[in-house]
Order: sequence, then structure tokens, then C-alpha cells
Amino acid sequence: MVERGDAAPLLRWAEGPAVSPPLAPDQQAGVRGWGGGGGGRAAAEPPRRREPEELGPSQVLLQPGRLELGDVEEDQVVAVFVVTFDPRSGNMVEWCLPQDIDLEGVEFKSMASGSHKIQSDFIYFRKGPFFGLACFANMPVESELERGARMKSVGILSPSYTLLYRYMHFLENQVRHQLETPGHYSRLAAFYEDKKGVLHASPGRGGSLPPVYWLPSIHRYMYPEMKITHPAGCMSQFIKFFGEQILILWKFALLRKRILIFSPPPVGVVCYRVYCCCCLANVSLPGIGGTVPESKPFFYVNVADIESLEVEVSYVACTTEKIFEEKRELYDVYVDNQNVKTHHEHLQPLLKINSADREKYRRLSEQS
Repeated sequence: MVERGDAAPLLRWAEGPAVSPPLAPDQQAGVRGWGGGGGGRAAAEPPRRREPEELGPSQVLLQPGRLELGDVEEDQVVAVFVVTFDPRSGNMVEWCLPQDIDLEGVEFKSMASGSHKIQSDFIYFRKGPFFGLACFANMPVESELERGARMKSVGILSPSYTLLYRYMHFLENQVRHQLETPGHYSRLAAFYEDKKGVLHASPGRGGSLPPVYWLPSIHRYMYPEMKITHPAGCMSQFIKFFGEQILILWKFALLRKRILIFSPPPVGVVCYRVYCCCCLANVSLPGIGGTVPESKPFFYVNVADIESLEVEVSYVACTTEKIFEEKRELYDVYVDNQNVKTHHEHLQPLLKINSADREKYRRLSEQS
């Protein structure tokens, strides 16, 4: 197969425009709102989610006194935060709402390793029972204290990753606002007050964190969301990027193997590949549906996640840290560019593409 560089997009996504110099005070006074209204709902509103059927124990992340899906608002944002890179202290959370929320590790999840080499990026990640989306930007500055560059990320946490796309534009605008006018958080505070969700425990239950509804629980309404989240044909671009290797990935996804995708920054498009890889596993398997572990999209992970990955039996994740390749106990399948490999001898036969696979790919290509 002809090798294609990792720059080949899953979407036709490119880095955002360069950050402009700070506005003059009189110009800043004229700026209103949340950066072009990006905090609102997308124009193409997805259909309302249907009430889920009774979920079995294998379809939720079990938590004592867990909250039900009906207790969680669709449009809920549970936290908003700003992460900065300090030349002396490294990555740090400089501001957040609510102030008492646990954001340990978010400073590394929302600013991927190697991000200093790029101008902008977006990152999906998992933090405990929540999912996060952060937009990163890097602005040159004439400051020896900042070593010539100011880097920040603005992000949010939500119980659902299928809704995060709605705030992409708002976060992109806000990270530029934070770079140009550091320390001004009024728009972010107003956004949080408007979008924050309160999780109410059902009667007789504790106030513990809500369960995460993984695939296949959400597959009933995933595809309409995905079409909006990933314009320009996310899945078709995903298939074209991997070519015939998509059949190998499909087999490993159906087997619920631990799949780790490596790529240097930017990591945003690679998070989309994680999303699509989980969709490959989103297939009903007659007779064994209740016994198959969920296909978990962890999205971006770094060395701080090693301990949590050690106990996972199935997941799909991406990383920019090459050291993971040496940590074979953490994954079953390692993907580097279009190179899909496994160190497990019993899985080696699945790496071979047979004539039936080629026929499937031919028909798939005709439809995509």
C-alpha cells in the first residue's frame, strides 16, 4: 500500500488563523458576547435523543448510588477552565469554575505533549466520569519572562462527548481572547452560568458521580450527532486514510482490544480517529451482546494515564508520546500512521489482509 503521511486529514481540518496582537483598550471595550456566539447550539440541531431502553449492567460504568441518564441534562457543562504554560512551573490550571471541582491532570490532558511546536489544536480527553474538549493556541510574544511564546488552552467538561462539538467555536475564540487579554474571565464565567448543569441524585441514592454511558449504549443517537460533529464525511475520510488497513482495525475493534493510536501533534484529527474506531465496534453481536465489554473512547492520553490504562480490558485512545510504544503491557494494538501492529502472537494472523477483506474494502470504497 502506498504510504500516506499523517498529515493526510481525517477531515479537511487545518490549524486556526494566527493570533493577532492584543487589541487597544478602546477596541477591547467594543467587544461583546461570547466570541461570535459560538457558545450556542449548532445551526443544524440534531434530533432529540430518545429515552433509552433499560440498560444492563454491562452498558454503564457502575458507580455506587449512580445517577440515571434521565438525571443528566443534554446540554450540560460541569466545568470550564483555563490552562497555561508557565516557563518556571510548567502546565497549570490558572482559572476554573466551579472552583472546588477536581481538575487534577487536566493541565496535561488539555495541552498535549509537543504542542509547543504548533500554532493551534483541539483535544478531546477523558477525566474520570467526564469527557473534555479543550482548544489550544500558541502566540509569539516579546517577553523574556515567557521565553517568546504564550501558550494556553480553554476547555470544558461534560458527561457526554457527543455534545462537546457545540462549543468548539466558542472555545477557539476564548483561547485567543485569553492570549491577547490574559486574566479576563467574564465571558467564560457567563458561559458557565448559562450552560452549567446540576446533577440531581434520585431519591434514596447518594450524590456520587454519574455513570458514563459508553458505546453501545449511545449508539441509538450517535450517528446524527457524528454527522454534525464531523462535517465533510468523517467516516469516509477515516476509511480513506487507513485504506485496506481499516479491515484490520475493524476486527480488533470488534474483539474489543486495547487500541492505542500514536501521532505527533496536532492531535485533534487523531481524536476523531479514536471516535471513528469506536464506531467500527458499534455493531450488534447476536447472542453475546451482554458479555462483550464496551468500546471505550479515552481519546487523548499521556504518561499520567498509565496507571488507569493498566486496569482497562478494552479501550481506544491516542497519544503524542512515543514512550507508550515500549509499554506493551498497556495495549494490544499499536497504530502508527497506517501501520497497525500487535505484539501478541495469537493476534498476528489478524494482521493479514485476505481476499475477502479486499472485496469488503472494494465495496466499502464504492459506498463511501
